[in-house]
Amino acid sequence: MKRLILMLALLAAPAFAVEPDEVLADPALEQRARELSKGLRCLVCRNESIDESNAPLARDLRLLVRERLTEGDSDTEAVDFIVARYGEFVLLKPTHGGANWILWGAGPLMLLLAGLSGVFYLRGRSRAAAPQDQGLSREEAAALEQILKK
Repeated sequence: MKRLILMLALLAAPAFAVEPDEVLADPALEQRARELSKGLRCLVCRNESIDESNAPLARDLRLLVRERLTEGDSDTEAVDFIVARYGEFVLLKPTHGGANWILWGAGPLMLLLAGLSGVFYLRGRSRAAAPQDQGLSREEAAALEQILKK
């Protein structure tokens, strides 16, 4: 029974991040705020949304989102305000435009280059002549004989 309670508490842990004093009275605005919060990164926790994080900075960001929505901002205006203040890193899913194309394309490009390098390397090895064992020269055989006698 204790294990079941513990598992349920752990599964519900992300729901505890938004505190009761943060919740807006208007359910529609609250739903919009929760959706926006799911797409914003906690700057302390890194890969956790501000909706799930218990960090004080995440709380401040949640309050800021709710403040912007109550002032009448649209969803994009509220997100743009936060991005302008904290940078594009605050987005859990960054945009696909501008300099981000380099980041989005670098991984597949490096994989392609590594694959091509491997193919050319293996082709070159298969075409290379096998080393021939010519044995020892007379001088080398005499030097080896001297070493083995000692």
